[in-house]
Amino acid sequence: MADITVKAAYGSVVEDEGFLFVGFAEGEEEEEGYVLFRQSVDGGPVWFEVNDEGFGAEDAVETAVSGPNELEIALKPALAAKFGWASSVAVRIGPGTEDAAEALEALAQMLGDRFQA
Repeated sequence: MADITVKAAYGSVVEDEGFLFVGFAEGEEEEEGYVLFRQSVDGGPVWFEVNDEGFGAEDAVETAVSGPNELEIALKPALAAKFGWASSVAVRIGPGTEDAAEALEALAQMLGDRFQA
């Protein structure tokens, strides 16, 4: 079982100011949960954050496994303190999650061999 769970209402893929952002969010309100991945459009390290910019780090994702109705993200143990000592994050993706397929496809490209379907 994951240490942190986000129940995604929607996924998103946005390119802005030279960065690609891939995210999943429970809603649009500031206090609702989310996960966000950010990478330069030229490639390089991936920033990952959960629910707040303060709970994020560059190159924190060890693996991301996409299964039916869920994305399971394993964090690198050395960076656990950056995430409140969490070691994994689950994103619940239901059939009604808007733009989930597009976000998962972009995330697979972003993470390369760290992403497993």
